[in-house]
Amino acid sequence: MFRIAVLVSGGGTNLQAIIDAIDQGTIKDTEIALVLSNNEGAFALERARRRGIPAAVVSPKSFAARAAFNEALLDCVREHQPDLVVLAGFLCAIPDEMVEAYRNRIINIHPSLIPSFCGKGYYGLKVHEAALERGVKISGATVHFVDSGTDTGPIIMQKAVAVLPDDTPKTLQLRIMEQAEWKILPRVIDLIAHGKVKVDGRKVTVIGQDEEGGSQKGSQV
Repeated sequence: MFRIAVLVSGGGTNLQAIIDAIDQGTIKDTEIALVLSNNEGAFALERARRRGIPAAVVSPKSFAARAAFNEALLDCVREHQPDLVVLAGFLCAIPDEMVEAYRNRIINIHPSLIPSFCGKGYYGLKVHEAALERGVKISGATVHFVDSGTDTGPIIMQKAVAVLPDDTPKTLQLRIMEQAEWKILPRVIDLIAHGKVKVDGRKVTVIGQDEEGGSQKGSQV
């Protein structure tokens, strides 16, 4: 059984999409070994507990130094022996030690079409506010491997979503969640779980077509 650890800071809608996909068989031969949050009030923890999924909190507020937090974060993840670490709205920087320990085994979902509206300061509604301010007609979501930068790792899959004339940041956020994030994140997890994603430097190759007939490396579906 392929094991994943899901790291999340808030409500856990992407976590729920993963749980639902496992239940529905969209993600096969996979179990959630850990849900970890930096925020003890995160509703994602309640989602995990309701399903009997191990849940843990490692908060930087509990440590005098960032290095101690980084060590505790990595220790907690290692304890649950995941094959893949999934960042599903995790608002803490991943320490370099974890990136090295799980090289090409950490993925992140970002609510834009990278390289647009990504990097330091672009998270949550801020991404959608920036997209609307710029006047783009298409936005979307990206799943990528995590490296030592911010949203700079190799792109695995993207899905475009139309921006409507009357959109607000919240309506655009919800449409991107429903039409992109909740679709491509489970899809990528299933592909990785079955050895269908290969990475060589910045080149990502997806073996076989996706469900919508999309293409391969850095797939846009």
